[in-house]
Amino acid sequence: MRRRLAALALAIALPACASTGDGPRSGGVRPYPLGDCLVTRTKLGSMGDPIVKVYGDREIRFCCPPCVDEFERNPAKFLKLLPE
Repeated sequence: MRRRLAALALAIALPACASTGDGPRSGGVRPYPLGDCLVTRTKLGSMGDPIVKVYGDREIRFCCPPCVDEFERNPAKFLKLLPE
């Protein structure tokens, strides 16, 4: 359990520590370009701290755990909504 909590804390902290800007972050991960949830279009932060996940080379931010589940059922549907 401690190991899982430590990994979760690291996953949340790393994006905050990464450089900002339009280019890829270290490791080739492109930052999330929107201020709202990709699934519901809810303003990020309005439901607590956003949930940050990386899919391929894209960082995705969600407003809540159910949005992560919805995204993971059909990622292609939502990834095509992201600007290039």
